[in-house]
Amino acid sequence: MNKTYIKKLMLSALFLSLGFILPMLTGQIPVIGKALLPMHIPVLLCGLICGSRYGAAIGFILPIFRSLLFSVPTMYPTAIAVAFEMAVYGLFTGLLYCRSKRKTIICLYSSLIIAMICGRIVRCITEMALLGLQGDAFSWHSFLTGVIIASVPGIIIQLTLIPMIIIMLYRAELLNFQK
Repeated sequence: MNKTYIKKLMLSALFLSLGFILPMLTGQIPVIGKALLPMHIPVLLCGLICGSRYGAAIGFILPIFRSLLFSVPTMYPTAIAVAFEMAVYGLFTGLLYCRSKRKTIICLYSSLIIAMICGRIVRCITEMALLGLQGDAFSWHSFLTGVIIASVPGIIIQLTLIPMIIIMLYRAELLNFQK
């Protein structure tokens, strides 16, 4: 097997593990956990470090596995919608940042922001479809307050912490974006 493949597979397993552990640190107070979005950080890092395929895979399976193992988030519709949202996070950060010729801080921020916007759009569409199948009405107000406004602290943490981690890994020469 290819060394790069094994390295990315091992790092993806690490990010999956972090995705299980980080929410447990904030899970004692659900409101704080929902605001800080601790599951999103490992997925975004996985997309940035391992690439789009790995980031999308970890992003999709993490909420589903957490729901199956711990019943948090609830499977229907939350875990399913979050799975699609986070798969888009991993996919877009990998596509936009890893394939860019210049690894600048502007490129890093733009890939994170675009991934977050696209992920939220996909989550909205997924929730609309899932709630429509169940016969429930989709409320824009609850989506805006529950998914967008409540997650502002987590978005700020992500836009602060993730670039710092990537820059530190790059300076320590632990990141190699050569394909």
